[in-house]
Amino acid sequence: MSEARSKAELRRDLRVALANLSEEQRREASRQAAERLQRQAIWKEARAILFYSPIAGELDLLPMIDSALELQKAVLLPRFVAGSGTYEAVRVSHFQNDCSPGKFGIAEPGLHCPAFPLNCLDLAFVPGLGFDEAGHRLGRGRGFYDRLLAEIAAIKCGVAFDQQIVGEIPAEGHDIHMNFILTPTRWLRISK
Repeated sequence: MSEARSKAELRRDLRVALANLSEEQRREASRQAAERLQRQAIWKEARAILFYSPIAGELDLLPMIDSALELQKAVLLPRFVAGSGTYEAVRVSHFQNDCSPGKFGIAEPGLHCPAFPLNCLDLAFVPGLGFDEAGHRLGRGRGFYDRLLAEIAAIKCGVAFDQQIVGEIPAEGHDIHMNFILTPTRWLRISK
């Protein structure tokens, strides 16, 4: 994609590319990404991990929650805080039992799940509409994840299908850079 492309144009093009993936391609790509992730030292060493609940068109790492719980890792998911219009990290012990559709129809932990201090996270998986190899992320345009990520000092790992990696994403001062990007075929370490 051209460097001069606007975020709106990139979002449109990436949505089209994602719509062309079949459900079987999505499942297989998610399985491959999970296998690749399990080989990484960062995954093995992380004790507290922020996952995300995938929406349509996002790579699905939810099966890794069970693996993380078996390894006695703290598993966190974002929960919308209506009063502030932000997200917080919340600890879950079982995805199906602890989560239900939240503010935007995305599965999130119920009120019975305790909030978790963001400064205690080791690793955060970050969804996005697109990423580039410099670690820039293109979100969906509302800024919710950027506000959450701005509070997290942990390693940030963008998660995407290969089709979501583009030449360049226009970056703004408030945009949060990724430390790594995971795709079904690549584990990219972003050098600063």
